[in-house]
Amino acid sequence: MQKKYMILEKFSGITPYIWSVFIILPFYFIFQSSSTKEIIAGIVLTLIFFFVYRLGFISKKWPVYLWTSILIGISITMTILFQFIYFAFYIAYYNGHIKNRIAFLILYIIHLAATTISINYNVVLQEKLFLKQLPFVIIIWISVILLPFNIYNRKKQGQLEEQLQDANKRISELVKQEERQRIARDLHDALGQKLSLIGLKSDLARKLIYKDPEQARSELKDVQQTARTALNEVRKIVSQMRGVRLKEEIIHIKQLLQAAEIKLVSNEEEFTLSNVSPFIENILSMCLKEAVTNVVKHSKAFTCRIAIQQSWNEICITVQDDGIGMEEERDLAKGNGLIGIKERLEFVNGSLEICSDKGTILIMKIPNVVKQAVKEGLKS
Repeated sequence: MQKKYMILEKFSGITPYIWSVFIILPFYFIFQSSSTKEIIAGIVLTLIFFFVYRLGFISKKWPVYLWTSILIGISITMTILFQFIYFAFYIAYYNGHIKNRIAFLILYIIHLAATTISINYNVVLQEKLFLKQLPFVIIIWISVILLPFNIYNRKKQGQLEEQLQDANKRISELVKQEERQRIARDLHDALGQKLSLIGLKSDLARKLIYKDPEQARSELKDVQQTARTALNEVRKIVSQMRGVRLKEEIIHIKQLLQAAEIKLVSNEEEFTLSNVSPFIENILSMCLKEAVTNVVKHSKAFTCRIAIQQSWNEICITVQDDGIGMEEERDLAKGNGLIGIKERLEFVNGSLEICSDKGTILIMKIPNVVKQAVKEGLKS
């Protein structure tokens, strides 16, 4: 079981050594004092600082303001009494881990103002020990300005990445659920009617086997043919479930167009997509197959042009024929597979454009969701 609170922060690399130096450092400044009371007070303040600092990391809501106020007060006291400014770095690091934006901004401004005042106080008094470390003081002051925002933004980015991963998981589950429902619909549509028909004809053949053997044989032939049709449809559904790569689908498309005596014009080098998920490639393959099937069935074309373009932000597939053309509204109403193409593309935030100019042009677009590094490579 994961612990809700951790006693110590997890560090790696040289970070533990850096923090160790910062922990030891205040005692060097404390023992520079000649007053025993100041030394005791400095040690007590240092121990209280680290104790409260730890409490700050495991607290939420209003205690965050309380612990931060105490930390800022100790930091100012240490700066004035012992010229030790480096507790400001601790507080800047802590402020960056505050999740609430309003609390972050309030405590950031208070800390920056307090640190600036304490620095100016020592500069005005011309404290020798403080002036000797002036370059480091400037570095700490810059850290107080920049470090909280750097850590805060990095934490926010981490949270957004976690939310994105959760969203991707939910989308994946929804896709699986949608695929199961689609398979269920396909199986019901493909097999339900045919199995019912097989059952009815089998009963009829059993009743006719003695009364009318010829009719019984005819019914059994129908049962055999219906069973073969159902088997072919099951194989087709299983093939679609398996997922088709674009290159595999192009081979089938070539065979289909060749059988229909339609010339294919394309550049095969364009058919290689990079950094595309199998799910997206399967959708593109099914859409391309349906588009070419429409060309064969309805266009009366002699030539079919296929172009595939992948840019940094989208994948575009164009299927163009020189056939009789079409009207989008009329053909969408009739079906002709275009509704199926449109639904598949919209499921992945894609789009379908239909143009009729000396034939028909189908333009299918899908957002190109790839890693940022790959996108930069595609841009260049």
